[in-house]
Amino acid sequence: MRLLFILFIICNIFTNNVHPTTAADLDAGEQIFSANCSACHANGNNAIMPDRTLKKEALEEYDMNSISAITNQVKNGKNAMPAFGGRLADEDIENVANYVLSKSENGW
Repeated sequence: MRLLFILFIICNIFTNNVHPTTAADLDAGEQIFSANCSACHANGNNAIMPDRTLKKEALEEYDMNSISAITNQVKNGKNAMPAFGGRLADEDIENVANYVLSKSENGW
């Protein structure tokens, strides 16, 4: 029975390629985004650099359409965007990156 359960978990991970807490992570990401990012990035826009939005097309154009790229940007900052690495925990940054990518893929 235990082996069956382990196989079930492994199959789920490889076939779905998601973590069991994805929904909770997106909820946490939304809260973090609202508290830290929405002043400049409301509805996926960019109040400081209008061409550098969080919309799918812009993320693709600037090679920012991956969790690792977004996480790096949030953690280290770049251009007019400040670094949040010292302000947010790594888990929070990963949650907000997942939220941003999810929203961009769904049209904000």
